[in-house]
Amino acid sequence: MNPGGFGRHFKLFEMGQQLPVEARHLHSGEVVSWPALAAVNCGGNPVSNDGSGMNFRITRVNPIRKLCFCVAKAMAATEVFPEAPLCDESGCFAIPGNGQFWPDFLCVSGHRFEPAEPKRPLTGVPRLTLWNNPLMHIYRRRLYPAITLLLAGIAARGFASQFETWKTYGGDPGNTHYSALSQINRNNVARLQVAWTYRSARGAELFSTSELQVNPIIVDGVLYGRNPLHHAFAISAETGAELWTFDPFAGGEGLLGSYMRGVTYWESGGDKRLFFNVSHYMIALEARTGKPIPGFGDKGRVDLRVGLGREPDSISVYSPSPGVVYEDLIILGSAVSEGEGAAPGDIRAYDVRSGKIVWTFHTIPHPGEVGYQTWPEGAWKTAGGANAWAGLSVDPQRGVVYVPTGSPAPDFDGSGRRGKNLFGNSILALDASTGKRLWHFQTVHHDLWDRDLSSAPTLVSVEKDGNTVDALAQASKQGVLYLLDRETGKPIFPITELAVPASDVPGEPAWPTQPRVGLPEPFSRQHFDGSEITDINPAATAHVKALYESSQEFAYMRPPGLQPTIIYPGFYGGANWGGGAFDPDSNIYYINATNSPHRVSISPVAVPSGDRLGFGGFVYRKHCAGCHGVNFEGFYPYAPPLTGVVARTSKAEAMKIVVQGKGRMMPFGNLPDHERSAVLDYIYAADKDGISAAKPQSGESETVYMFNGYADFLDDRGYPANKPPWGTLNAIDLNSGKRLWEIPLGEYPELTAAGVPQTGTRNYGGPVVTAGGLVFIAATSDEKLRAFDKSSGAVLWEYSLPAAGYSTPATYMINGVQYLVVVCSGGKLGTKPGDHYLAFRLAYS
Repeated sequence: MNPGGFGRHFKLFEMGQQLPVEARHLHSGEVVSWPALAAVNCGGNPVSNDGSGMNFRITRVNPIRKLCFCVAKAMAATEVFPEAPLCDESGCFAIPGNGQFWPDFLCVSGHRFEPAEPKRPLTGVPRLTLWNNPLMHIYRRRLYPAITLLLAGIAARGFASQFETWKTYGGDPGNTHYSALSQINRNNVARLQVAWTYRSARGAELFSTSELQVNPIIVDGVLYGRNPLHHAFAISAETGAELWTFDPFAGGEGLLGSYMRGVTYWESGGDKRLFFNVSHYMIALEARTGKPIPGFGDKGRVDLRVGLGREPDSISVYSPSPGVVYEDLIILGSAVSEGEGAAPGDIRAYDVRSGKIVWTFHTIPHPGEVGYQTWPEGAWKTAGGANAWAGLSVDPQRGVVYVPTGSPAPDFDGSGRRGKNLFGNSILALDASTGKRLWHFQTVHHDLWDRDLSSAPTLVSVEKDGNTVDALAQASKQGVLYLLDRETGKPIFPITELAVPASDVPGEPAWPTQPRVGLPEPFSRQHFDGSEITDINPAATAHVKALYESSQEFAYMRPPGLQPTIIYPGFYGGANWGGGAFDPDSNIYYINATNSPHRVSISPVAVPSGDRLGFGGFVYRKHCAGCHGVNFEGFYPYAPPLTGVVARTSKAEAMKIVVQGKGRMMPFGNLPDHERSAVLDYIYAADKDGISAAKPQSGESETVYMFNGYADFLDDRGYPANKPPWGTLNAIDLNSGKRLWEIPLGEYPELTAAGVPQTGTRNYGGPVVTAGGLVFIAATSDEKLRAFDKSSGAVLWEYSLPAAGYSTPATYMINGVQYLVVVCSGGKLGTKPGDHYLAFRLAYS
C-alpha cells in the first residue's frame, strides 16, 4: 500500500515471528496495516541485533526516491536527544525523521521498546537494541525523542497530519482549535514544564492596557507572532531563539496601534509570505527574513481605507483579526468606529502577490443588491458598520469563506437606519473566489444592543437523522450557539422569531421580533430577575438589589430605554473573540463564557443653538461619552477617564490624538475641524471648572436622545451583580444540542479565602482541544493556564503565568516532541501587562 506515493512500510520480527504493525500515513494521517515485507538493508548495512533475538527493519516505499533508509540513520542525523520516558502507558512509541527525511512514525500496540543499555530493566516485555555501529554509540544514550511518545489506537482522521503544525489562526482554516496530537495526554499532562520563554518586547516599557490577543502560528519549525509594540517577529518554535523582528513604526510615521490577534501565512513553492495588520495598513513580509515585499501594494503594504467609496482621510479602518487565505487570495474584514460617520464594513479579497483588491462584498448593500431594501434609501453612501472584526473561516473544499458581522453604526441609535439592516449581525457564506453571496443568516435585526458576532465561525460536522451534516457553529455575545448547515445556511435545530418589547425612546423604530435559539442549549444565563442577584455577602446583595429595583423589568432583547435597562449577558458576552474548540472525534464543542450584566440607559440631551461649549458638549455625548463616560469616568479597560486631562495633556497634544487616534481609540477624521475644536473646548472647560459649568445656561435648543455609555452592573466592591459563576467552561454535544457539563473557569483568590466557592472570572481568549483527551485554556484574570479532562471537565493541571493569558494557545510537534505555547499579555481586567510567549513540553525522566 502506498497512498499518494508517500507511505511508509515497517516490518518487525521477534524471535522469528512477525508482529502486527500499524503506520501513520505522512499526509492523510490514515492509520494503515501492511502484510509481511521483504527484509532490506539500510545503506548497505543490515539492521542487526545484539543477541536480544529481535531485528528491526524499516522500508519507505516511494516510486520517485530510493527505497530505503534506516532507523539509526535518522537518529544519527538528529542533533539533540534528551533522555525521557520511552513510551506511554499503552506501550506505544514513534520514530521520527528530521529535516533531511520524511517524518516516519511506527506504532506497535502492546509492546514496549527501549534503547540498548537501559537505565532500568523492564520485565515481561521485549527489548529493542538498535544497529550496533559507531554512530549509534554516540547517540543511544540520548535516544529520546528519536523514540518518542505516541498513543496507541488514536482515531486518525484524513486531516490529522496537518495538525502537527499550527499553520493558521485558530489551528486550521475552519477555526476548530483542534489538534490530533496526543503525546501530551490525560495520563502525563501533570509532567508539563516550561520548555522556553520569549520576552517579545525585549525590555521595552509596556502599555498598561495591553491588547496582545495573539494565537501564534507555527510553520516549518518557526513560530510567528506579534509583540505589545505591534511588531511582527519570527522565533524558533523549538528553542524560542529570535530569528527576526519587524517594526512597522520604524519609518517614524505616526501609525495607530490597534489591538491584534495574529498573523497570516501563505506559501507557493519558494515564495513564503507573512501578512499582518497595524493601523489602517495590511503589511506583507518575506517570511524567512521579515523584510517587506516591495511588489505588494506600496512598498509592502496596502491602505485598508482605500476602496470603500469614502474619502480615505475621513474614515477609520483597521483589522485586528488576521485575514484568511484561499488559494492566492487573502480575505479580511475590519474594525471601524461605532458612531455616526463610521466606515462601511465591506469584506475584501486581496491578491497575495500584488496587494490589489480582487473582489468586494458590500455589507451595506448598494442599489440592486440583495438587502438594499432593509435600509433607508441611499444609506450605502453614508451608513457604516456591519463589519467583520472578529475573523473569518474558510472551507477550502467548497471554496467558501464564512463571515460573521457586527452591528451597524451608530450603536444604540437606530433612528437613522430604519429596517432590518442587512448584512449587519449576520453570518454570511461567500464564494471565496468571487465574493458572491451564497446565503446569509441574520442573528439580530436592527441591532440596538451592540450584539456583534464576536468570533470566527467554527466548521463542524454533526449527526442529524442518521446523516452526517457539514455545519458551522457560531458563538455569540448572547451566550448561544447558532448551528447552521454549511451548504444552505438553514438551522440544524429550529430557531424561532420571538416578539420582543418596543423601544420607549421617541423615534426609535426597534424591530418587533428577534431570533431565539433553543438548541444548542445556551452556554450563558439568559434571564435576570430577583433570584439572579448576587449573594456573595449581604452588602453586595443590598447594593445590587437597589439598582435592580430602579431598572426596567428584564425581558429578552428589550432595547435600552429611558429607564436603566439590564443587558444580560453583557457586552463582553457570553462568548467573545476567543470562540470555541471542536473535537471531531466526539462532535463536542467547548466554549468559555462570561456571565456578567450591564446596566445602560438613553437620555434626552439638549443641543444648544449658538453656544460653543454647549455644542461641544453635544459632540462629546455623540462621539465620546459612550467610551469615556458622560462624567468623564472612562470605560475600563477600553477608554481611560478624562478627569485630570488639563494637567497631563496639552490641547495641541489632545487634538493630535483626536485626529490620529491612540491605542484602541480610532482617529476621528470624519469630524469637521469646528466639531473637533468644539469638543476639546468642552472637555478642557469641563475638566477645569466642572461639567455643569461647561453646559449652556440658557438659549434655544433641540432635544436628541443619546446613549449614556457602557456601564458594568456591579456590586459595591466591583464584582458582577449576578450570582456566580461569572466565568465558565462548557461542553456541548452538537449532535443532540445538549450541554454536557459546565464548570467555573478561574477564581478570585480573595473571595476563595473569604469562604466564597469558586466564582470563575471574566475571560478573554479561547480553548484548544486535543486528541490526547485535553482542553487547554488560559483566558482568566487569575493569570493561570489550565488543562481539563475533555470528558468530565476535571482540572488535571494548572500553571501560574507571568501575566494573564488573554489569548488562545497553540500546540505543535517538532522532532517528535509536542509543545504547547501561550501568549501572556495581561493588561485587562485589572491585571498587569506582559509580553511573554511561554512554551511547554513534557518533562524528561
